[in-house]
Amino acid sequence: MKALAARRRHPAALIALLVVGLITVGGLFAVLSPMQRAQAGAPQVSAQDVEAGKKLFLANCATCHGANGQGTKTGPSLAGVGAASVDFQVGTGRMPLAAPGVQAQRTEPVYFNQTQIDQMAAYVTSLGPGPGIPDEKYASGQGGNIARGGEIFRVNCAMCHNFAGSGGALTRGKYAPPLKDIEGKHIYEAMVTGPQSMPVFNETNLDPEAKRDVIAYLHFLDKNENPGGHALGNFGPVGDGFFFWLIAIPVMLGAAVWLGKKAA
Repeated sequence: MKALAARRRHPAALIALLVVGLITVGGLFAVLSPMQRAQAGAPQVSAQDVEAGKKLFLANCATCHGANGQGTKTGPSLAGVGAASVDFQVGTGRMPLAAPGVQAQRTEPVYFNQTQIDQMAAYVTSLGPGPGIPDEKYASGQGGNIARGGEIFRVNCAMCHNFAGSGGALTRGKYAPPLKDIEGKHIYEAMVTGPQSMPVFNETNLDPEAKRDVIAYLHFLDKNENPGGHALGNFGPVGDGFFFWLIAIPVMLGAAVWLGKKAA
C-alpha cells in the first residue's frame, strides 16, 4: 500500500497525467471546434491537386507573391492565408490583379475555372494552415435567422457597408464594396479572411451559425423590393439630399421661372 502511494506521488506520474490531459483536451477541441464544423463540407485535395496548383501559381502568381509564396515588395506572403482567401480573391476576379491600385476591383473571374481555383487553394494551404473553404451548410444562408443576421450586420458591418449593404467610402481612396448579389460562400470567406481593410471575424468572434444568419440577411436584401419607388442606392439621407439639391430643386426652380415668364 505504501509502495502504491509512493508511485502516485512520484514526479513522473504528475507529468504523465498532464500529458494525457493535454492530449485528451486537444483531441476534443480538434473534433468539436467550430472551425472543423464550418469546413466539414470543404473539397478533399490530393497530392496531384497540390502539384497542379503549384504550376498554376508559378505561372500566374509568383511574380508578385514569390516563387514559394513568401511575398515580395509588390505582394504579401501567402503562408497561412488558407484556401478561403484564394477562393475569395480568385473566385471574385480580384486576383490576378488587373492593375496596380489602392484596392483590388471585383471583376468576372475569366482566368480560371473552379477546379483550377481549388488546385491553387490546395497549394497555398500546403504553405501553411489557414481558414478553409466553408461548408455549404453555413455558406448558403439557408435556414439562417434573418432577424438575428440583420442585428449582427448592423452592429459589425453597417458602419462600412451601409445598413442595406450598399457599400461606402473609406480612407485613402479605399471603399467598402456593395454586397448585393454576392455568393454566400464568398461572403463567408471574406468574414474569415478579412480582405483589404476589412477586419477578420474568426470563429471566436462570430460562430458559423452567426455567419449563416448574416448571409441569410444579405440574401433577403437581394430580394427585397422598395415599395416607395427608386431606392437611390439605399444611402439614406445623404443620397436623398444629393438628389434634391442637384436635381429636384433646380427642376422646380426652372419650372417656376418658366411659368413666371409664361404668365408675363
